[in-house]
Amino acid sequence: MFTAKDVMALREMSGAGMMDCKKALTECGGDMDKAMDYLREKSLAASAKKAARIAAEGIVASYVSEDAKTGVIVEMNCETDFVAKTDDFKALVADIAKLVADKKPADVDALMAMDCGNGTVAELINQAVAKIGEKITLRRFALVEAANGCVDTYIHLGGKIGVLVEIVGEAKGNEAAIHDVAMHIAAAKPNCISKEDCNQEDIEHERKILREQAMNEPKPKPANIIEKMVEGRIEKYYKEVCLLEQPFVKDPDQNVRTMLKNNGDLTVAKFYRFEMGEGLQKRQDNFAEEVMGQMQK
Repeated sequence: MFTAKDVMALREMSGAGMMDCKKALTECGGDMDKAMDYLREKSLAASAKKAARIAAEGIVASYVSEDAKTGVIVEMNCETDFVAKTDDFKALVADIAKLVADKKPADVDALMAMDCGNGTVAELINQAVAKIGEKITLRRFALVEAANGCVDTYIHLGGKIGVLVEIVGEAKGNEAAIHDVAMHIAAAKPNCISKEDCNQEDIEHERKILREQAMNEPKPKPANIIEKMVEGRIEKYYKEVCLLEQPFVKDPDQNVRTMLKNNGDLTVAKFYRFEMGEGLQKRQDNFAEEVMGQMQK
């Protein structure tokens, strides 16, 4: 009805486990096409069962085109750090990052529905779920196309943090400075590029709180002194959240704005910073229960 070579061929085509392939061929009378459909259907069922599980591990990966005009970062989550470090998982995320750069989907839903040569991205992920045995979630991506400059990326700690930055200006000769900006963003965690980009409602809210604090101090101060104190604290706030105002991590004596000016008068047009798993519910492992469970087997 079918041979070991058929099982191996189906395994190569589907990425499913050996026993699953053997069962599929048995159920489908050795018909390879029907067996593929069978495995895809089963992988969808397996994915549905895993949907309630928590996937808060994973990696952030990046892709930059050869001309450095197009850049992508992608965050994909799985259930364990062990799977996140496997070559299969890393290859899957890298392939999806390149697909984003090539096809330029509008959002995650559009990406999931996109054809990737052997089914949709959603089907590709479901095949990976069936093979790896964990819930896998394509959480988010960012795509930047630089018309008047270049893009660069920086991946920290093997995919725990990823940065994508668009720089306007002359890239040639300034590659190190551009990459340093991406690295700085990973380390310093800015919220926006400049003071003008800050949410003004947030700034006014901060001013109001600072005024109240100053007015409630044991020794009252004149209004003009309070205003100077408030503005001084706002300037400190800018240095914490605005990229261009932050002390440059490699040389804190100058801010990022000055560093860029001294390296080809570069300008930051846009940046994205993804921290893997930020905002996601983390799985809580009970190691005592796990050990007891193993002892009872």
